[in-house]
Amino acid sequence: MADMTAAWEPVPRSRTFELVLARIEEQILAGNLRVGDRLPPERELVELLGVSRAAVREALRVLEAQGVVRSRVGTGPASGSVISAMPSDGLSQLLRFHMALANFPLMDVVEARATLERSSARLAAERATEDDLARIRAPLARMDEAGLPREEFNDHDTAFHVAIAEAGGNRLMADMTIAVRSAVRHTLLTAFHKLSDWEAVAARLRAEHHAIYDAIVDHQPQRTGDLVEAHIRGIHRDVVMAVLEPGKPSGRTPRRE
Repeated sequence: MADMTAAWEPVPRSRTFELVLARIEEQILAGNLRVGDRLPPERELVELLGVSRAAVREALRVLEAQGVVRSRVGTGPASGSVISAMPSDGLSQLLRFHMALANFPLMDVVEARATLERSSARLAAERATEDDLARIRAPLARMDEAGLPREEFNDHDTAFHVAIAEAGGNRLMADMTIAVRSAVRHTLLTAFHKLSDWEAVAARLRAEHHAIYDAIVDHQPQRTGDLVEAHIRGIHRDVVMAVLEPGKPSGRTPRRE
């Protein structure tokens, strides 16, 4: 039997740069660091935290990649590592990676999507401005074009749902909607490409989208939420599950309010 000693060497309890990250996170959560504040210089962080300069630099690289800090070159008061407002696309990207790697059951994703989009659609029906309505109409008009490739149709479908979430005015819900919708993109496209009656399904999607849009225009939150939830659950039940996993139970019954 091969010598396995090297494979079982003691491991450190934590990498040092992760401890630095934890300390910076504590300061942010405590409100001691806010957007626009500058972190102490590297040399000062080394002394304050009792770690190596390499650990501090690695922690700052991670924070910069996540969009939490941005680095400013120079020696003035605005130089160094500054706390930044995390861009929405950065949060969405992190959520997409998490969902892709966590391998959640499809019906869990559908449940989360239906719940999220129901709420944001209700808000859109209450709050949507004329500009919001124009942003929702744009992908709707593109989906109405004849002979649109399935990939393009799906991209405009995504844009339609994202525009509704953004019209709701809740940035976090919109970002989560973008992440969840992106996570099911490949699954939807796979199902769409397997369909022999794609045009019939596309017609159904268009009709349901127009009904949702009309409910938003008419400021009907309850109806909008109902339509969105029924649309999401119905497409996954009648198209995605029917094509990709025929014979498998289609999931939970939609809630009623």
